[in-house]
Amino acid sequence: MHYIPAPPLGLAGIVVEPTEDLHRMQDELISALKPFTVKTGTPAAFFSEEGGRDIQEDLISYVANFVTDAAGERFNPHVTIGVGMETYLNKMLAAPFPSFTFSAAGASIYQLGTFGTARKGLRALPMTP
Repeated sequence: MHYIPAPPLGLAGIVVEPTEDLHRMQDELISALKPFTVKTGTPAAFFSEEGGRDIQEDLISYVANFVTDAAGERFNPHVTIGVGMETYLNKMLAAPFPSFTFSAAGASIYQLGTFGTARKGLRALPMTP
């Protein structure tokens, strides 16, 4: 587990071991989305119930620079589990968290909202064995 601090809050996630298949999937996704990308967006590109006031500038920068800053060797696959107070998240980090195995049962495309969380479902994608 890890979290990204945004005092007094933090965005928590479960770390996923990067594999060749995950790296390949990320590369293919980046290539497929390239024709639809722009250098940077505004809060209007994100899901917001507050007219964009809840969209962090750091999030806009993170998305704009994802390919150069967080892809390839810097890829950090994870499952976001929520936002919490840092004091609570620090207690979670201190507790034992055993490894476990899981696999995807499906995939969906979401519009991101505050803290980069999946807020608005756009499309469900079928998984083939």
